[in-house]
Amino acid sequence: MSLLDGFRVLQLGPGLAAAVCGRLFADAGATVSRIGADRMSPLSEHLNRGPDGSEGDRDAADLIVCEGSPERLRRAGYDATSLRHRHPQAAIVLIAPFGQTGPRAEDPASDLTLSFASGIARMLTGQVDDLREPPLAPVGHQSAFIGGVAAACAGMHAVAMRSPAVIDVSIQEALATLAITELARAGQTGASWSRRRVGDGNGATVCILPARDGYAAISPREEKQWASWLTAMGSPDWGRDPRFATKPDRVRNWDALHALMSAWSHQHDKQWIADMAQAAHVPSFPLREPAEQLGSAQLAHRGFFGSATIAGRPVRVPGSPFGVSLNPAAAALPAAGALPLAGLRVLDFSWVIAGPTATRYLAAMGADVIKIEAPGRGDPGRASDLHTVLGQGKKAIVLDLKQPEAVTLARSLASKSHIILENFATGVMDRLGLDPATLQAANPGLIHVSASGLGRTGPEASAVAYGTLLQCYAGFAGLNRHPGQPPRVGMAWLDPMCGLMLAFGVAAAVWRRRRSGQGTRIDFSMIEAMLWTMAEPLLAAQLGQSPSAQGRVFRCRGEDAWVSVGVDDIRPAPDQDAAEAAAALLAAGVPAAALAGSTDLVADPHLRTRGFWMPHRAGVVPGLPWRASFGQVTGPAPALGADTDAVLQTVLGLSGNEIQRLRTAGVIR
Repeated sequence: MSLLDGFRVLQLGPGLAAAVCGRLFADAGATVSRIGADRMSPLSEHLNRGPDGSEGDRDAADLIVCEGSPERLRRAGYDATSLRHRHPQAAIVLIAPFGQTGPRAEDPASDLTLSFASGIARMLTGQVDDLREPPLAPVGHQSAFIGGVAAACAGMHAVAMRSPAVIDVSIQEALATLAITELARAGQTGASWSRRRVGDGNGATVCILPARDGYAAISPREEKQWASWLTAMGSPDWGRDPRFATKPDRVRNWDALHALMSAWSHQHDKQWIADMAQAAHVPSFPLREPAEQLGSAQLAHRGFFGSATIAGRPVRVPGSPFGVSLNPAAAALPAAGALPLAGLRVLDFSWVIAGPTATRYLAAMGADVIKIEAPGRGDPGRASDLHTVLGQGKKAIVLDLKQPEAVTLARSLASKSHIILENFATGVMDRLGLDPATLQAANPGLIHVSASGLGRTGPEASAVAYGTLLQCYAGFAGLNRHPGQPPRVGMAWLDPMCGLMLAFGVAAAVWRRRRSGQGTRIDFSMIEAMLWTMAEPLLAAQLGQSPSAQGRVFRCRGEDAWVSVGVDDIRPAPDQDAAEAAAALLAAGVPAAALAGSTDLVADPHLRTRGFWMPHRAGVVPGLPWRASFGQVTGPAPALGADTDAVLQTVLGLSGNEIQRLRTAGVIR
């Protein structure tokens, strides 16, 4: 039995983001009935694989998804009022470029213009040396993928509500929230990320080196990793140069350092560099073309690719990034209360971006999220504005899991929780005795989610990975560049996208538990999630085509001012203001958008009207990438260990004296 066996989705109309949403549900095991689906391109044919639905399917859906501006949906009879009249019990998800409300709700848009309107085009490839380099939209209709995944995530939660819910998904907002740190910084300080390279442009954390046969990405971000990297390179004399002694030194002298490393890397093959680095416990992967992943031994082991006939030819297609196993039935969960996850406890071992993003959505949907952190500085996200957003509505406790008593406390908390999410390196939880088998033996109904770079099984399962490195490995970084330019690592795209997918997976497992009482083990692979969204370039490589692109970018008056136009045959007047050019084109019915910065988004009247920005301290922080009829939980991010005593008292029933003993022994903080 699959995770969503028995779940029914009705997908209405030809929208590409709606097709992405339907595909994610289908790959998780749901029955998806499609009425009016578009199959005119290889990508849409892939997303809409399966027979068309019929009128009889309209009355049997748990969830209905459709895409279009308010007026377009009204004319088709797919607006919320019409759908609710015909389907009084189904949850409804409406997807639109700018949502169903607000001043821009009827504006036309394209994949390119949405990347500009969301600010993503400004950050996609990372910082640049020359601002005359035009910004880019990501290859492969990523606006549809991000909008569709957000819709699936929100829709899966909406189904849990006792009263049928309506979800309003804005693709602009879904894209914008991928740059959550930059949005939080702009909302709190008024500072905006510069596209012009400053210092190392983050190269000392993760960078790309030229190889004899392509490129390799490395991330020796910690001092011990840097020392291991120098040894792996043969301990070059320049490694003792005081200019490179510490990470701040390497940032200041990055250009010289990168040139020296490049001179060495040019002599070796990309896979050799990555293998040598991984053997030294330095995170590294070769940059692959998407087609190279079709022969991956890791993906073959995990059975990721399936077979289909697209454009009349047999091809390999991406499968689900969720490895799922179901436990024998335990007690079924009660139905949702005021929010989809009300009454459910989540034990959150995750850190940095992907996992904390997922648990932020779970907390917003009403779950009691207990964030477990190590002594010292805790989650690295606390060093930036990241925790300000991703920590909202959570509780924070500190356990020193190097101590047996702390592990015992973690097991006790797991026995009283409904969901566990962790994204440690493969093997860490097993060595602690917090592996899924142990925890689910004591709590059979537990939903246990592991997120890792390449999954928990297979020949590459133990590789050390970060999201930005996996973007390089999958081929995403190599695709998103101008002809003749070397690839850049770019923004952390994969981690926040995986946060949406993980929250979808948890909600699906909650639905299964409520329906059958079965607990679930989910083994989530980040690279498989990345490749799932890269379906178009994967198909294009097999069909001998190039990924599709539409529209053009023009420079406007002012520094780093650009306007995107969603068609190829219109050019705005030279030296025009970008916002004025976009407004004139939109008034003529042409998709267009000026390149937005983070501060532009903070001031955007449309986003303000839709309630995307939430007050916090003296500024604002970004909200969820959807509006829901049932609302959400908000609250300040907790200080490190702020809730340790309260959680141990209320959840485990420990006395004040016992808690003090544990603190004195260093088990808790």
